[in-house]
Amino acid sequence: MAPGSRSGGALLLLLLLPLPLLVLPAAGGGCAAEGGPLEPFDALYASGVEAYYGGDFAGAARCLERALRSRRELRAARLRCRRLCRAQVRLAAPGPGPGGDLPFLGSVLRRAECVRRCEEPSLGAVSRHRAAEEVRADFQRRVPYSYLQRAYIQLNKLEEAANAAHTFFMANPEHMEIQQDLENYKTMSGKVSLVDLEARQHMEDYSAGVRHYDKEEYELAIEFLERALEGYYSEDEDCQIMCEGPQRFEEHEYLDYKAGLYEAIADHYMQVLACKHDCVRELATRSGRISPIENFLPLHYDYLQFAYYRVGDYVKALECAKSYLLFHPDDEDVLENAGYYEGLLEGAVDPATIKPRKVRRGWLMSLGFRQSRLSLSSLFPQNYWNRYGARQDEHSVPSSISNEPEDGPRLSLTKKPMPKPDRELKEGGPLLYSDVKFVYNSQQLNGTQRVLLDNVISEEQCRELHRVATGIMLAGDGYRGKTSPHTPNERFEGATVLKALKYGYEGRVPLKSARLFYDISEKARRIVQSYFLLNSTLYFSYTHLVCRTALSGQQERRNDLSHPIHADNCLLDPEANECWKEPPAYTFRDYSALLYMNADFEGGEFIFTEMDAKTVTASIKPKCGRMISFSSGGENPHGVKAVTKGQRCAVALWFTLDPLYRELERIQADEVIAMLDQEHLGPSEMNINPKDEL
Repeated sequence: MAPGSRSGGALLLLLLLPLPLLVLPAAGGGCAAEGGPLEPFDALYASGVEAYYGGDFAGAARCLERALRSRRELRAARLRCRRLCRAQVRLAAPGPGPGGDLPFLGSVLRRAECVRRCEEPSLGAVSRHRAAEEVRADFQRRVPYSYLQRAYIQLNKLEEAANAAHTFFMANPEHMEIQQDLENYKTMSGKVSLVDLEARQHMEDYSAGVRHYDKEEYELAIEFLERALEGYYSEDEDCQIMCEGPQRFEEHEYLDYKAGLYEAIADHYMQVLACKHDCVRELATRSGRISPIENFLPLHYDYLQFAYYRVGDYVKALECAKSYLLFHPDDEDVLENAGYYEGLLEGAVDPATIKPRKVRRGWLMSLGFRQSRLSLSSLFPQNYWNRYGARQDEHSVPSSISNEPEDGPRLSLTKKPMPKPDRELKEGGPLLYSDVKFVYNSQQLNGTQRVLLDNVISEEQCRELHRVATGIMLAGDGYRGKTSPHTPNERFEGATVLKALKYGYEGRVPLKSARLFYDISEKARRIVQSYFLLNSTLYFSYTHLVCRTALSGQQERRNDLSHPIHADNCLLDPEANECWKEPPAYTFRDYSALLYMNADFEGGEFIFTEMDAKTVTASIKPKCGRMISFSSGGENPHGVKAVTKGQRCAVALWFTLDPLYRELERIQADEVIAMLDQEHLGPSEMNINPKDEL
């Protein structure tokens, strides 16, 4: 860097790095009168929740409505200012030699100053609107609408309650109880159609276009699909612009972050690129879903090319076919279609003059272009324009009119069949221990690779294990420190085997009691391996003693689950009837088990569902010594109903057949046990070796 540029670089660094979070309370407590700079949505949200639990439902509704409106206005203001400053301040190209980077750095600073001057009159200081991650997650999951629908029902605003409940449900399809609430609202308000207040218009138009296409209403399909395309590109541009601001650095703690100027600039723009890349996924994902609609953007052109053909507009049909081929140039079906359309136009229009629509290259490749230029395979791990969502062979346009089916080809949107397991599934092996009682098998539990057992541990062992839990559990342990990771209405506490043994060795809990945790988990592993007739060793992947406690004052009219419906080694996508075996899922897990310690609580039933995450196939009431075990894949979606009173405790166990994914803490625990045995500090009174094989 040229001499004299250090101060400018330091200022640039400050602008690029994220500022510390600052959450300000709403002025004057509660919802202050409107006026002046935009109130932070997180402060309004906090006031709304406080008013709700204080019984002020009118105040809660007012604050929550304003919080939702404030968040929308915040995004609109930022978009407006960034667009304006993009046009007013162009980024200069860096020049060669010493000081050549100064024009670029100067233009970045001028644009940042332009944005600041534009935003401050309406928003106030930037730090006022930096909400905590938990708050942003609540808005992403539409939690404010859950509070709103309850407040509206107290205010006898039935139509508003119905729409708020529907909006919440669209992003939380695993909340089974709210389905009944929705039916009740429909009946009470006489309202049949419900409004998703957070619906994305481009997604609504796309769905409408597909529905009209399926009904062979091709002119209407074209109208909605063209509108969906226009909306998609507009939303994508907005998303790209919103990425061009201060970034929350992945993998870095702000206070510990140390980097030179150029490292910080590189980190910043890597995050910007990652953010822009993820716009593709975000815009193709329906609310409440994990995975995007496969091949989403190219499918618009695929539908359109055939719809235009059916209404006789062969020029548009060819244009859309060529547009689709920009994404998938080797698609034989569309190549054949394009040739067919060219034949229809022969003599009337020169097909070479019909060009594909202009599509930015980032949309075309989304992965390959950036990887080839920047080697960012780890930053951009997925190509969103894969071929899984493409047409099937029978949907190509026929090569001649004479052999065209009367009703024409159609796109197949049928759900994929369940993937075949990668190993032979067996069950019914010996339980190894004479005191263990068989209860139900897979058939009786309406599923695959499931078993329910009783008396795996005794009442005395349950009590002893619960005493250990009381002495070693930490709130948020196993949940990245989050005390309420799945629902704000319960507190989660947990502990690992290694922690129990360390506490026992240090004398903080009885050593024999601490070892009991280790021994019963090993007993459970042996039973699971034997019952499912596994031909290879089953290893621990993770072992966790966990208790969830109902929080007093937060149980009235609960409509959530203690643990939402999920699968243990894949990402459940109920709408697609799929379970995607990809990160961040623990794809290496093969079997799961839950060993319950008590029954003195209300709610908390373990449930299996179909892949729709709604249809319950089995419900199990926990009690001391009861264990449910099952294979960890998409064949076994499961969850936990709300714990509405008391504390529910269990030992949660996940197993793998791959030794590379053995639980590291378990290996350390094995070493502690070996050391204890050498020192003759004694095992627990429980013998984990089978007494007599059944």
